[in-house]
Amino acid sequence: MAPHAPFAGLIPAALTPFTPSGDLNLAEVDKQAELFVRDKVAGVFVGGTTGECSSLTAAERDALTIRWAAALKGTPVRLVVHVGANCLADSKAIAARADSLQAAAIAMVCPSYLKPRTADLVIECCRDVASAAPNTPFYYYDIPVLTGVTFSVADWIEAAAERIPTLVGVKFTNPDLMTFQRLLRAVNGRLDVLFGMDEQLLAAFILGGRGAVGSGYNFASPMFHKLLAAATQGDFATACALQFKSVELIMLMFRLGYFAAAKELMRMRGLDLGPVRLPLAKFTSEQVTEFHREFERLGGAQTYWG
Repeated sequence: MAPHAPFAGLIPAALTPFTPSGDLNLAEVDKQAELFVRDKVAGVFVGGTTGECSSLTAAERDALTIRWAAALKGTPVRLVVHVGANCLADSKAIAARADSLQAAAIAMVCPSYLKPRTADLVIECCRDVASAAPNTPFYYYDIPVLTGVTFSVADWIEAAAERIPTLVGVKFTNPDLMTFQRLLRAVNGRLDVLFGMDEQLLAAFILGGRGAVGSGYNFASPMFHKLLAAATQGDFATACALQFKSVELIMLMFRLGYFAAAKELMRMRGLDLGPVRLPLAKFTSEQVTEFHREFERLGGAQTYWG
């Protein structure tokens, strides 16, 4: 594996586009890629939680990986493919595809229906999948609120680094900032720790984080770029104000349905990514009206991508 350059900047966790009837709509991927290039993001995280990976078939995830690799080819935006699944054979197949397409990295949540009972089994699952992509940097994706796998990654990452040759970092979707700091210093400071909580980005940046993966960077990366620029310049009053604008938007989205709201925001930016899939709930027309009204109250497009 060639040396891996850590990510610096924002990495949207891409929404998966569907047709109105709920089929995969690969044609929209090219438009998503164009938007992300214009927004000057560092990478795109494909097929993850925001991408409704648990509601995609293995064949759909394969097709999505292929299309994103083609859409980003020749651009400065790097492709990260999420390969985690309850079936490790599916994970390995997606990882092998990413490897063949020369993706910048792969990331993996561990199985969560039949959960690994020990941290050592988590490492074994990761090693098994990483072996299918020997030329591709590997990130462990820690999101305990959804997986229910709560072994502190900082307690076992050193052992994992010894057993997984391609391990380069952790996608840390976890509000535990103490563990985040431990990870930044683990493995002699060599880990690339990608922070996954949009609403705490400023805190992670101050603590030393430089790369971030999040759903909010689909539709509000211009605002988050301003936040990071203000923090870099020491203007923490502006940075804090912008961070709270993200909190207000996220609270609104969760109240009405986060994933449906995310797709509505992308529609407002000119990309129709279709509905969400069951078991997620689509917006009703009344919810769309309410969401638009409340979004404007928060400052609207001028605040979040103006």
